[in-house]
Amino acid sequence: MRLRLTQGDWRLFENTMGDPIRPASMEVTALPVTKNIVDEIDTPELAEACRAQDTRNLGYRAFKRAFDIVFSLIVIAVALVPCILLAIVIAVDTKGFPIYSQERVGRLGKSLPFYKFRTMVADADDVEKYLNREQLEEWRLEHKVTNDPRITRLGSVLRKTSLDEIPQFVNVLLGQISVIGPRAITREELPNFGSDVYKLLSVPQGITGAWQVGPRNEATFQNGQRQLAELGYAEHASLKVDVEIFLATFGVMFKNKTGR
Repeated sequence: MRLRLTQGDWRLFENTMGDPIRPASMEVTALPVTKNIVDEIDTPELAEACRAQDTRNLGYRAFKRAFDIVFSLIVIAVALVPCILLAIVIAVDTKGFPIYSQERVGRLGKSLPFYKFRTMVADADDVEKYLNREQLEEWRLEHKVTNDPRITRLGSVLRKTSLDEIPQFVNVLLGQISVIGPRAITREELPNFGSDVYKLLSVPQGITGAWQVGPRNEATFQNGQRQLAELGYAEHASLKVDVEIFLATFGVMFKNKTGR
């Protein structure tokens, strides 16, 4: 297996024969919301089903957690003062609390508060106030919107540089997520993974991952490419893959910053 991290080929996880690795039960198109899956969040039954899908060895898991603790402590220590100043600027730029918290689903189906610097207007959750009909449909399917009118000017800069993600290192330090892993998703997004949701939630979710370092605007739930990337990582998580994603993340950040 090798990992390709290029804009031209979204088939990130391939075997030595070049055939894309794809979980057999994964549907290409988005599935309707399944109430049963959503209702399983924070239950022992879901946790056990996810734990049974975790094929990572103990040594890798221990090293990954140690790295998460050390790296998150370094980032928090270095970024603390700049983050305080940034929080003040956000609060002055648009009224509202500078840190945004949203419930996401983490490893073993446990709900967690997902922290980010606020990049949208304070009442962004009132989607019908800001989005037109086409944008509302895109939001319903992907939980993201092209040219989202709710994003502030400062928020646009924070997103392009990924600085809005810094508060998530608190999540990492607390053991709720990892530096590298599938993106933590909302309850409503879980059914997009069908029965493979148990594999997805068998590993820690992350700040960066296979979806983030690839052409993620082209990888949607609708075309199945986002599921392919996230489930591919969950299936083949290893130190080698983590290192490649970690290094590729800096390339993506540099490209977003310079536009090159």
